[in-house]
Amino acid sequence: MSEPRAFPFPSDALQLSAQLDEVRGARAPVRVRLPYGAPAWLVTRYEDARYVLSSPSFARDPRRAGIAEDDIARVTPVDITVQTMVSTDPPDHTRVRRFVYRAFTPRRIERLRPGTERIADRLVDAMVEQGPPADLFEAFGLALPVQVICDLLGVPAADRDRFTAWTGTLIDTGGLPPEEVMAGIAEMNAYLAEQADLRARNPTDDLVGALVRARDAGDGLSRDELVNLVRTLLAAGHETTASQIPNFVFLLLGTGDYRRLHDRPELVPSAVEELLRYVPLITQGSFPRFVLEDTEVGGMKLGRGDQVLVELSAANRDGSVFPDPDVLDVGRAANPHVAFGFGLHRCVGAALARMELQVALATLTRRLPGLRLAVPADEVPWCADRIVRRPRGLPVTW
Repeated sequence: MSEPRAFPFPSDALQLSAQLDEVRGARAPVRVRLPYGAPAWLVTRYEDARYVLSSPSFARDPRRAGIAEDDIARVTPVDITVQTMVSTDPPDHTRVRRFVYRAFTPRRIERLRPGTERIADRLVDAMVEQGPPADLFEAFGLALPVQVICDLLGVPAADRDRFTAWTGTLIDTGGLPPEEVMAGIAEMNAYLAEQADLRARNPTDDLVGALVRARDAGDGLSRDELVNLVRTLLAAGHETTASQIPNFVFLLLGTGDYRRLHDRPELVPSAVEELLRYVPLITQGSFPRFVLEDTEVGGMKLGRGDQVLVELSAANRDGSVFPDPDVLDVGRAANPHVAFGFGLHRCVGAALARMELQVALATLTRRLPGLRLAVPADEVPWCADRIVRRPRGLPVTW
């Protein structure tokens, strides 16, 4: 067996790395080694990705495959998914997920659209009042999803900066000491436990309040599960969307499609789907799946205990599924991308993210049709130490 390739592959801004370009058409999985844990197999083809993400031959709980926590393939010193919904399998995963699924149905999320539009307009108002230039990430990209998820969960406005800092610690890949990561998790857990206790004494109508009522009604959600669940929703509910807003705008400005969306706002929904497909958001592939029983992927036999990573960005560029896969086409009609994953662990907040991204692009292109970068594109700084790709800041003017 050949020496595993170092992974994640180095990349520039929002481009697929040259190494990923080299292997993404390979039929068989590629052996890789991440900074921490044991080697894993990397899957890049669309058909194989959907199989790995949905087959009962694979688990997310490493214990079911006899894998020690320290051996989990990962880019962070600590596996931040341990004891969360992300790392469980049915029946526990099904039991916990159903508590939040009702709050994230497309119908319920659509009711949040008017309020999200008002938040977006207020943020643009503040940008215009201050005047250009502005950092689109700080002034709009981060602020919009943070306010929406905090309002949904009931996090006090005064505490929003605290959990944003905690989340940054969780997804840092720059080599933070494990004890610092664990301290951040402990602080966030203590804060969320306090919020849950407050709602037990004084019920609220927000999502955390609903989860507390379900727990106290004996529906099978433990105190630790409730805290870990809310932590996961807070982190995932703003970080990815906050990153995608500047990513999307950066690409749209570069292709001229930003002005096209101003002229044809009906294209915004298809543009969001295409950008979700096109942008290689996650630097590490999906969280690993653990082989429970002998199976075959891409013609290669895998055995119990093997670990498999799915490179979603490569699957979303599979030419057998997407014509001209490396072309950004905001009017693309058929777009069965797997940006939100696939199978049981498909992102529970997909409908919320879609709505927020649609509102973001619709508001920006309507209110700021002359938006443009305030610096040359090659001078935009990019994060190199996070699981999620995004610019450190996106200087814009209008």
